[in-house]
This record gives sequence, C-alpha cells and structure tokens, in this order.
Amino acid sequence: MSGPSALALSPTFNDAGQLDASFANHGKTQVYFAGSLSSMANGVAVDAQGRILVAAKVGMAAGSRFGLARLLEDGSADLTFGNQGSVIGQFEPGFEAMAAKVYALPNGNILIVGLHYENAHRTLPAVALFDPSGRSAPHFGDNGRCVVRLPGNLSHGVRDAWLPPGVPGAEACDAGVQEDGRILLVANHHFELADHAGILIRLDTAGTLDSTFNGRGFVIVRHLLMNTWLNSVRVQHDGRILVGGSINFPEEGLLARYHPDGSLDDHFAVDGFMTFKANGQGAQVSQIIQQDNGDVQCFGSSRDPMRCLALKLHINGRPDMHCHDGLPQLLEIGRNGAQWTAAQVQADGSVVTAGATIGGIDADFILSRYLPDGQLERNFGNGAGWVRTRFGPSLDTATSVALQADGNIVVGGYSLDGNYHAIVARYSG
Repeated sequence: MSGPSALALSPTFNDAGQLDASFANHGKTQVYFAGSLSSMANGVAVDAQGRILVAAKVGMAAGSRFGLARLLEDGSADLTFGNQGSVIGQFEPGFEAMAAKVYALPNGNILIVGLHYENAHRTLPAVALFDPSGRSAPHFGDNGRCVVRLPGNLSHGVRDAWLPPGVPGAEACDAGVQEDGRILLVANHHFELADHAGILIRLDTAGTLDSTFNGRGFVIVRHLLMNTWLNSVRVQHDGRILVGGSINFPEEGLLARYHPDGSLDDHFAVDGFMTFKANGQGAQVSQIIQQDNGDVQCFGSSRDPMRCLALKLHINGRPDMHCHDGLPQLLEIGRNGAQWTAAQVQADGSVVTAGATIGGIDADFILSRYLPDGQLERNFGNGAGWVRTRFGPSLDTATSVALQADGNIVVGGYSLDGNYHAIVARYSG
C-alpha cells in the first residue's frame, strides 16, 4: 500500500458514502494473512458481535490458498482468531484454492465458499465450516471441508487465468444459506468449446449433496439450449430460489427461479426465465436483492460498453414499468467502464452497491445507494448517488459489501502496489 491517504475523486454533499476516518487507518485497513505473498479480498460479512469477516484468495510460496480473516469492529486484526487473526488453507490436498464468499451463521459458525483448483485449468466448488475461533468444524464434510464433485464431472469449471481481476467470469461462485441451514451453491460447467451450463447445487447441513433437491442434489440451469453462466443465487423470503447470470453470445442478462424442491418455477417471467439486453447491448447479472414486498433488484454490468447496471422487477419477474420504464439503468463512471459486483439491502429498503471502474491506474472502488423504488439516492456520496475512491497508485477493486449495525458500510477488495493486498474500507452510512 502506498500510504494512509485515500482520494475521493468526486465532490461530496454530505457524510453518507464518505470514508469513515475513525475506522482503522483513515478509513481503510490492509488485511493481514500470516506468511502470504499477496491477497485479494473477495467477500466480507459482519457477525453478531460486529466483527468483520473477510474471505480471500491468498498467494503463498506454494501457490494460492483460501484465506479467512477476522477484524474487530474498528478494523484492527482480531488476534484471538485463527493464527494471528487469520486462517489459510486448502479445501483438500492438491493444487490450489481460493475463497470467494463468507457467511456468519446464526450459531456463530463461519462458512466460506470458494473454489478448489484441481489443476491449472479446472475448478471445483468447495465449502468449509469453522467455529467462532477459526477451528474447522469436524462434523461438517471431511473435517470441516467439502469439495463438491457431481456425476459426469458436471461441477468441473474452467479456471479464468486470462480475465482481468474483478471481472466476473467462469470462476464466479456464490452461495445462499436457507433458514434450515442447507447451503445453495452455483457453479459453471464447461462441456467443450463454446458449450457452457450453469449448475445450482444444494448441500445438507453436514456438507453432503441433498438428494431431496431435484432428486439428485443439483439442477442444470440452461435456457433455450444456449450457453448459460451463473454468478449469483438468492433465497427468497418464501424459500424459492433466484439465480442470476447471463446467456448467449453476446451475453444477455439472465434471471431464473426455482421452487425449494429444485423444480423450475414456470410462473416466474416466461416459463421460469427472464432475459434482457441493456440498450441493445450485452448484459450480465452479478447480484440479486429482494425487497420485503417481494420486488427484485438485480445489479451487474452492460457489455460493450461496460457500464454499471441496475434493473428492478416485480416478484413475478416482470419489469417494473415505474422504474426507468422497466428498462435497465446504466451508470457511466470512468473512461474504461465500470460494474457493480456486490449489493446489500438496508433496513429501510435502500440498496448499497459496490464495484469498481476498470483499467489499470483508473481502476478504483465505487459505491452507490439505490432507493427502494430503484432510483439512485442523490443525497448519497457526491450528490449523484455514487462515490469513487482511489487508494493506491494502480488497480483498486471492490468485490464485496456488508452493513454494520450502526448503518456504516464495509467494503472489501484489493489494491495493487507491487503485489495485490486485501483491503477493507468503511464508509459512513
């Protein structure tokens, strides 16, 4: 990291959306993973005690590993957790690993979701469960860890070594935890050449495939036999399951809904699927939010050009014509493009989104807030509804967002200064 200062690139009108100088080092902190060469924070969560959990991809001398760290509410490392505040490991002995998401469970346990790299080209979805001290939960999976292998190698994915950091691709993984503790995962399978399908998987509370879900523990998600990729999963308030991503070449945004038993909900949109373009251009859904009234908001990006995207739908999957005439809203930030990668709904129904501008020195954290009606909150950040923050001399990428009990906003990501460093920043809510 180059220094403690952070430059907000746009003028501001109030404190909402501004770096909280009382947090760590002038609003941000570098997350420490003992013995690491590099680190990239991919997920953040806040537990019941207000502590911040961080899931990361950690570079070690022997290759990449998953990382799980815990910070105290003020941003300092929680040295009582794991080894000097963090846990580093693999889901099983083998090539490499990474962590993408972290969840603070109601019983105090911590779930991480990520990828097991079987080799330099193939990935498998994986999960691990830890107790509140950072020790593996022995009753779950194989001593607390589970790599998901499906018949016919359907859970095999492709490693996206060529993609720029922070751009969702075939390595995208997400999870949802049901009220009964069962775990939903999304994965992307590459059959051959240009032949891709999304996979929706459910594990039981012991970390094994749940055979009550579609009779085999997983569903192949594919629309009209087109190439299909999944980025996001969201458990609705009524237990139905939303997945989001994209289909086709060039990409179109995709949403689909399933019943709790794994069957397709054909009352959602058109025969269970909703697809869309953004002003005639490509689109991709990275995150799904549901409001208390059932309305759905999805966030991601358009393609060619890449712009931050937001779209509001009714609970039945039909566009909300009262919000931007039912069309995706595109927000241009920066010269090279920008995208939303994460979102969280606040108690009042407003939605905080985090992401990044794209392109080397121009890659910065971006943060916004949308009102429950789907419109940008103009009093947030710079008066336009968003704020852009630069931390270092080169690439800064926000990947995740979480909310603290006092309304402050925690954003996780990474900054490039020689090597990648996992960072967490806090903004006023």
